[in-house]
Amino acid sequence: MSAVRPVLRHDWRREEVLELFALPFPELLYRAASVHREHFDPAQVQVSTLLSVKTGGCPEDCGYCPQAARYHTGVDATKLMSTEAVLEKARQAKAAGASRFCMGAAWRSPKDRDIPKVASMIQEVKARGLETCATLGMLSDPQAQALKAAGLDYYHHTLDTAPEFYGEIIHTREFQDRLDTLSHVRDAGMKTCCGGIVGMGESREQRAGLLQALATLPAHPDSVPINRLVQVEGTPLAGTAELDPFEFVRTIAVARILMPKSMVRLSAGREQMSDELQALCFAAGANSIFYGEKLLTTGNPDTERDMALFARLGLVPMPVQVDAADHDHGGTIHATITSQPEPAIA
Repeated sequence: MSAVRPVLRHDWRREEVLELFALPFPELLYRAASVHREHFDPAQVQVSTLLSVKTGGCPEDCGYCPQAARYHTGVDATKLMSTEAVLEKARQAKAAGASRFCMGAAWRSPKDRDIPKVASMIQEVKARGLETCATLGMLSDPQAQALKAAGLDYYHHTLDTAPEFYGEIIHTREFQDRLDTLSHVRDAGMKTCCGGIVGMGESREQRAGLLQALATLPAHPDSVPINRLVQVEGTPLAGTAELDPFEFVRTIAVARILMPKSMVRLSAGREQMSDELQALCFAAGANSIFYGEKLLTTGNPDTERDMALFARLGLVPMPVQVDAADHDHGGTIHATITSQPEPAIA
């Protein structure tokens, strides 16, 4: 079988996605790698850092999330961090090699009074030459417009899982709620970071359903984070049978084929992945990671381990390119990645 040239489509059928999942492993990786090379340098990996600016106390009941107030996971609720504290973390992230800085808050949706505080963080981080990303829960149209006006580059909002499996994982919101927020974000002119979580007890068909839902959005997400469930004691999904590592690689490869121009990100669960498994994911088309010791409330490989792995594989961080057409409100030039926040959070 020969590789198929990448075609940007929004009409993928479930049967087609399942056919890709069923390909012999070497053929699937060959196709995915071929698609990857059409749009990206396969030796470059985009690096982002994620900071929890407001942790815990979330009223949602997502079965995977240790930040839900109703679960006893040892995660204490905190207030929103100050802009000064966030900015110091951003400086550290940039010094460590990150090019994008994502701020996450454990809200079902932000209150209108919270938006100016987050907007201040966005403006200050962006002025330091970092791309900005936020994940704050569900947004209204005016809130999305306000974040765009502050200079937010990306908004992360995961679909979690396939539409038909959604009710098994979350009961406090509907799948359509996710689509509505993504619509507000696109209408405001921001880029989207949208993926899902695998290993929650779903079937292969349901994993295919998640990727189909992502690939049939009106615009493919600029970043597609694929999270491997991190099982946290006290959450309903603790004790779920672990997903086969090769099935995870297949998920990465199929995502790359379906969404050829998107950044496909290894997100939550990397701390539990061997170097060999991560290398297979990069070969299958993953070209973005979260970088640093923590993803919100769960562990992440530290920067030294990541850089050592990059060196062993001949990978380098994706460079930041100045886009002269895009300036901050303060007159500074906005740093963008030449090609596109995020772990499993609401």
